[in-house]
Amino acid sequence: MNASADTQALRAAEAFAAETAEAAEANKKAKKAAFEANKLSKRLHRQVGQAIADFNMIEDGDKVMVCLSGGKDSYAMLDILLNMQQRAPIKFSIVAVNLDQKQPGFPEDVLPTYLKSRGVDFHIEEQDTYSIVTNLIPEGKTMCSLCSRLRRGILYRVAKELGATKIALGHHRDDMVVTMLMNMFFGSRLKGMPPKLVSDNGEHVVIRPLAYVAETDLEKWAVHRAFPIIPCSLCGSQDNLQRVQIKQMIRDWDKQYPGRIDNMFTAMGNISLSHLMDRKLFPFASMRATGTPDPQGDKAFDEDEDCGGTSGGSGIAVQTIKLDLA
Repeated sequence: MNASADTQALRAAEAFAAETAEAAEANKKAKKAAFEANKLSKRLHRQVGQAIADFNMIEDGDKVMVCLSGGKDSYAMLDILLNMQQRAPIKFSIVAVNLDQKQPGFPEDVLPTYLKSRGVDFHIEEQDTYSIVTNLIPEGKTMCSLCSRLRRGILYRVAKELGATKIALGHHRDDMVVTMLMNMFFGSRLKGMPPKLVSDNGEHVVIRPLAYVAETDLEKWAVHRAFPIIPCSLCGSQDNLQRVQIKQMIRDWDKQYPGRIDNMFTAMGNISLSHLMDRKLFPFASMRATGTPDPQGDKAFDEDEDCGGTSGGSGIAVQTIKLDLA
């Protein structure tokens, strides 16, 4: 009997020790997750705040129309702007706008329920652009161009009706780099996606507060905040898009050479017009020798010290890249 009791006591002690160890490990993981989430939150809010300040995106008295698609990017943009609104040194209002394009199976209750829970003013604009796009674009062809034109025109009209002074879109750093590469590969031009612009009709100012934010951080934030994501059944579901392929390409680059996306993004704001070829932007034809030293002159023929390396932060190894994007 004593041996049996001792065995039972030993087993109970071992079980207690195991439960205690599991609880300690779970607590350790929870603390680490909370630490990482707090660090991510600070980074996102700092980057959005910096972009807003650098490009004067939001001014005192602005009414910002936040375009909400139901994807991770626009959810994060709204979430961060709502948080910043509470402590910003200026006063601005926010109205969330969703364009219900009448896609089959679209869960119409998800966004209103979420927006009510956040206490934010919102407007749902119902326009059947889905039928227009699917009727005009042959099956298998890219729908993005027509869809975006229709969506843009509707959102501009809604912004005017709501009295919005700024239209906020959820494009992030990776979107901007991909757009530049798309224009280079398929449009033969150096053109990106600016953090701030005036609409073609001159009536609206469009801003991109997530301009400095990496997509991978937005993916983590969406999981942390448990956003009710609504998948797109139009262009977002077309896996063969050239944009999708280029996005995967730059992610692969960044895995192999960390920092490459950041370098490309930084280059978009660090331009030497005299070292490109646009005759409309730089007076190549009228250039003459002046006899005065120019620190940027024949340095054009030298390799920069941080180019061509095979290791280190910004070093880029020479490699052959096969692109199959046609």
